[in-house]
Amino acid sequence: MRVLRLVVHARTREPVLLLGEEDGDRCLPVFLRRAQADVISVGTRTEEDPLLPQDVLIPVLAGLGRKLERAEITSLVDSVYTAELVFDGDTRVPVLPSDALAIAVREGLPIGVADDILDDVGQPISQFFPDGTDAPPEKQLQDFKEFLADVSPEDFGAPGSG
Repeated sequence: MRVLRLVVHARTREPVLLLGEEDGDRCLPVFLRRAQADVISVGTRTEEDPLLPQDVLIPVLAGLGRKLERAEITSLVDSVYTAELVFDGDTRVPVLPSDALAIAVREGLPIGVADDILDDVGQPISQFFPDGTDAPPEKQLQDFKEFLADVSPEDFGAPGSG
């Protein structure tokens, strides 16, 4: 998955991260906690960036001889996502989706989403961006804000409900 946009939901004022398939037309909106949305808004860490609390994870892992490989959104239960950080040797640690996404974006790691989640609640990218993701960013943002103005997290419902 790739990050398409980070916006603020007009009605709830909650941050929303829109993830899109690398090689497909489906996307997934994920409502975030504000602190993690702030980290995501900074983007991938560079050498010049001041360190954030999440940045201590990678050196600690290296010191323990481990490597963080990716973040995955693993399930959707009662309209709430679950997520895991995936380490070398396929070791998995459950974490909040906001935390998994913040770490993945900050470290430039791959983000995975379980196929059944995309099958159940994935939306066509064209629904969010009628002019496509190649349209000017201002137009994409306008299209996405118009879509979000009339939805809430519950609109993406439980698997199989929409």
